[in-house]
Amino acid sequence: MNPASEKTVTASFGKFISDITPQHLSPVVLHRSKRMVLDSIGVGLIGSTTDVFELALQHCKLMYAADHISSVYGRRATKLSPTLAAFVNGVATHSMDFDDTWHPCTHPSGTVLPAVLSLMDMMPAHSKPTGLDFLLAFNVGIEIQGRLMRFSNEANNIPKRFHPPTVVGTIGSAAACARLLSLNPSQCSHALAIAASLAGAPMANAATQCKPLHIGNASRFGLEAALLASQGLEASPLVLDAVMGVAGFDAFYEDYVPQPLELSQNDGHVFLLEEQEMGFKRFPAHLGMHWVADAATSVHKLLVEHGSGNISPAEIKDILLSVPKSKYINRPFPDSEHEARHSFQFNACTALLDGEVTVQSFTPAAMRRPDLLSLLSRVRLQHPQDNPASFNLMYGEIQVTLAGGDVVKRRCDTFYGHWRNPLTNESLRKKFRSNAGVVLSSEGVERLIDVVENVDRIGDIGAPACVYKRSITCLKYNYFLQF
Repeated sequence: MNPASEKTVTASFGKFISDITPQHLSPVVLHRSKRMVLDSIGVGLIGSTTDVFELALQHCKLMYAADHISSVYGRRATKLSPTLAAFVNGVATHSMDFDDTWHPCTHPSGTVLPAVLSLMDMMPAHSKPTGLDFLLAFNVGIEIQGRLMRFSNEANNIPKRFHPPTVVGTIGSAAACARLLSLNPSQCSHALAIAASLAGAPMANAATQCKPLHIGNASRFGLEAALLASQGLEASPLVLDAVMGVAGFDAFYEDYVPQPLELSQNDGHVFLLEEQEMGFKRFPAHLGMHWVADAATSVHKLLVEHGSGNISPAEIKDILLSVPKSKYINRPFPDSEHEARHSFQFNACTALLDGEVTVQSFTPAAMRRPDLLSLLSRVRLQHPQDNPASFNLMYGEIQVTLAGGDVVKRRCDTFYGHWRNPLTNESLRKKFRSNAGVVLSSEGVERLIDVVENVDRIGDIGAPACVYKRSITCLKYNYFLQF
């Protein structure tokens, strides 16, 4: 590395990735990251039952030569090359928009975990990482994403241009894989720069089948970037720096003002995950939907308690939603499950009608219900000035005017599952059991929970002590997952 470049932001990130050790992981970070791993595996498993996952998997099987190395969520008999496995498993993770969310807004686990798992599959049996090595790589990938997004005020808002996981997630995936490969500081910096050239997807593809591909590509391209760097491929030594007249990472965030990432030799390192919890979704939809759904559920409960026990559209004259202004999640009459997952109106009306939003809410039969369609026709939106397009500051409010003239209003400022009000371990395990149980036996589900919760105690992921060989995805003989 050029001595002049050693003081750059990019070089500091490369040195951080190379130098950090498992000893820097605090008990809080270990606990929170294991919760993320468990949740991400669960949503990946149920995501392996979706149409978009099947499309991506068949594409990989038909278009590429067989390379039986890395395992695939929900398909015991299928293996792909490491990069393609990272891709399809990333697609599975985001196929229902059920994966974790952080602030500033991104989906951190789905871009990192599939890449790390696929890379572990390709590592020789005699050099499998320990459980702590695995968690360190995972946390490095999360940390890099969080640091980059905190260099931009634009990143604090609901995105308008680039889907954040395709930007910071690609670089986070590269960082995690570079750490797992034990690359030197210069190689780590190059991995980040290579990943930057493979990053970015427009928000226009939100609410379509293409959006899950964003997560899959971020995971895949990050892994590829690290592998290319390990072979000696070089890229810009200033990609994370702000250089006047030359766009680097600031091409994605125009107000990007980076700072070096230093690893103190005396005081250790405080991960962002230590300071801020992760947001975990209770139902499979865009994060913004959780505020209006919570508020609508409260109205449902009130109307049921004071009525006949069921909600009838004939009782409701008008529905007014107070939400942030965000065009891509304002969808009055969604035509597909992906549009429905990004519709303030659909999720509010579903919660108002049923008292909850679930996986089944997005099936074709549920979406075509006459009662639901009737309610959708009565929804109006307003965008109060005090309700910004920020997942950290927004609220959701519903005002229902009944046929008799009475008005019922409820507001949600922080839904259960938000980083300010995180799911308990019991609730997170309940979500995991529901998701993983779609493709695993109950015994396999419980064993998977046990191993994830104790993964930091595994001295060698290839050791027989961690054997839980079961159907579909359970823990694997040689490494982390048995598919």
